Amino acid sequence: MTRPISFNLFEMNTVGHISHGLWVHPENTRHRFNDLEFWTEHARLLEEGLFDAVFLADVVGTYDGYRGGPETALREAVQIPNNDPLLVIPAMAAVTQHLGFAATFSTTYEPPFAFARRASTLDHLTKGRFGWNIVTSYLPNAARNFGLTQEVEHELRYVIAEEYLDVLYKLWEGSWDDDAVVRDVAGRVYTDPSRVRAIDHVGEHFTVAGPHLSEPSVQRTPVLFQAGGSPTGKAFAGRHAEAVFVGGRGPADYRTTIADLRRIAVENGRDAGDIKAFAGAVVIVGKDREAAERKAEEYRLLSRAEGYLAHAGGGGVDLAAYPPETVIDDIVAGLGGPEQVPSNRRYAPGTTVGEALAAVTRFDKGFFAVGTPSEVVDTIEGWVRDTDLDGFNLRQFLTPGTAEDFIELVVPELQRRGLYRTRYAESTLRERLFGPGRTRLPDSHPGARYRGGANLRGEDARPPELAAV
Repeated sequence: MTRPISFNLFEMNTVGHISHGLWVHPENTRHRFNDLEFWTEHARLLEEGLFDAVFLADVVGTYDGYRGGPETALREAVQIPNNDPLLVIPAMAAVTQHLGFAATFSTTYEPPFAFARRASTLDHLTKGRFGWNIVTSYLPNAARNFGLTQEVEHELRYVIAEEYLDVLYKLWEGSWDDDAVVRDVAGRVYTDPSRVRAIDHVGEHFTVAGPHLSEPSVQRTPVLFQAGGSPTGKAFAGRHAEAVFVGGRGPADYRTTIADLRRIAVENGRDAGDIKAFAGAVVIVGKDREAAERKAEEYRLLSRAEGYLAHAGGGGVDLAAYPPETVIDDIVAGLGGPEQVPSNRRYAPGTTVGEALAAVTRFDKGFFAVGTPSEVVDTIEGWVRDTDLDGFNLRQFLTPGTAEDFIELVVPELQRRGLYRTRYAESTLRERLFGPGRTRLPDSHPGARYRGGANLRGEDARPPELAAV
C-alpha cells in the first residue's frame, strides 16, 4: 500500500519568516498578520486543502548580530515585528474541525508550570489537535530580553530542556487521573481529590509543587516536535521527539540523519516508527513549466541578500558593503588575510561579492521542486523513496498564493497517485501522524512513566550522561 505523505504549512506570526524580501510582492498579504481574519482565512484554506497542520515558528529575540544592531532586521522585516504564535491557535481552531496546530515554545527562559497550563488549554480548545515544537533558543538578544547578560551555553540549554520536559511530563501525565473529574451533582463533588496529586518536583533548575491546574486534555501531552542537528540535539530528539525536522545537502544526508534518529530512538527503548521525519520544502508550481519558472525568477529577483545576512547573524566580511564586482579575495587581503576575518565564510578563489550575495538568496538548497504538478510530485515521491521522509513543511513565498498553488495544482496529483488523503479520518494530531487510536503517548515514551502518579518522586528520569551534569 502506498504510504500517504504528510504536509504542514510553515508559518510564523510575523511579516518576514524565511523568504526575505518577498513581503513587497503585490500579491503578498503578510502585512495583515496582526488581523485575526488573516489567520482564520488561512486556517479555512488549509483545511480545505486537507493539510496535516500549520506549523508556527517563533523567536523571542531579534537578529542584531549583523552590523552590530537590529536595524537591518527591522528594515527588512526579518522576523520582526512578530507576535506570540500560541494566541492565534484558538481562532484558527474555531473555524476548523480537523487541521492540526504546532507551535514553537522555548524551554530556556520561561518556567514550565505556566507553559504546561497553556499547552493543556490549547489541547482542550482544539480537541486534541495541538503540537509543541521544542526549542532551546539561540539568539543572544533573547537571553538579554530575559535578564541574562549572555546567551546560555548550548549544552546547558539541553540540560535545562531535559528537566523542563521531566516537569511537564509529571504535570501532563502524572498529576491527574483520567477519571478525576466526576461532576457528581448529587454529591456536590466536581473533582475527586484522591485522583489528583502534587508532583513535588525538586531539581537543579526547577522546583514545582503542583498539582497541574488543567484536567487531562485529549492528548494529555501535545505532539512533540523538535529540530536539532547537533549530536546533543539528535540525542534529545531520539529520547523525546515524535516528529523531527531534518536537513542536509541532499537526499543521502537526509537519509543518514533519519536513520540515525531512529537508531537513537530504539536505543532509548522506543520503536523506530515512533519518530516521523519532516523536511523543509520549496515547491514552486505552475500549470506549465514556463509559468513555474517565471514565478521562481520573480521570487529570486525580490529576495533580499541583506535580509538573509541579518538572519544568519553576521560575522566575517559584510559583503553587502562592497560593490558587486569586487573579488572577495581582494577584500580579505585588504583586511589582513583570512586569519584576520574570524568566522568569514570560505569562497572559491575569484568569487565576486555579487556572486556570493546571489548564493545567499538561493532557495534551491535541500528539497527544491519547480515545475508542473507532475514534475513536482515526481520530485516529492523520489525524495520520500530515497530518504525515508514522512512529510514536508511547505515554505511560503506568497501568502496565500503558495498554499493556494499547492492545493489547486499539487494536491490533486498527489491524490491521483495515492500519496495524499482525500478526506480527514483522524480526530487528533497524534492520530494523524501515527494512526487511529494513538491519541496518547505510547508506553515506550519517557513521559509515560508518570502515568497514574508513578515515579513522581522516584529516581532521576534524565539519562545518566545528563543526570550527572
